[in-house]
Amino acid sequence: MQKIQGKVWNFGKDIDTDLIIAARYLNTSNPQELAKHVMEDADPEFVNKMSAGDIIVADENFGCGSSREHAPIALKAAGVAAVIAPTFARIFYRNAFNMGLPIFELPECMEIKEGESVSVDMDAGTITNTTTAKVYNFIPIPPFMQELIAAGGLMNFATDEIAKQGN
Repeated sequence: MQKIQGKVWNFGKDIDTDLIIAARYLNTSNPQELAKHVMEDADPEFVNKMSAGDIIVADENFGCGSSREHAPIALKAAGVAAVIAPTFARIFYRNAFNMGLPIFELPECMEIKEGESVSVDMDAGTITNTTTAKVYNFIPIPPFMQELIAAGGLMNFATDEIAKQGN
């Protein structure tokens, strides 16, 4: 599949969708507008500090709260390459894959500190902290979810499938 490598930004547990993208910005569905405000209520300077390709490492229950699809859309549009957490809220988990945002469940992820770099090898099922050289095995992503990520999300996947059928 692919490898992802980036600088780590840490967040705590129970980061809800309103912290990912506040409700006051939901008057638009434009991903680039949403990206300007991603994680603003958790860290007002996040979008100014992060770079495309960076990775969020958060504690348990990332993406809890409302079922808004805007949260993974905003993260992806801002350039967040992946999110690593011990657990994800169920609806966020599904929305992330539907939007093509790679997420990885890693119980011991909080050992990875902000500013360190990690490399995710989806084929090998490993996350390597390239700063400390420690290697972790993440909880495997189901094959269909891997296909969604490879396609860039559910809509792209569906479009590709329709094209294959000649319709």
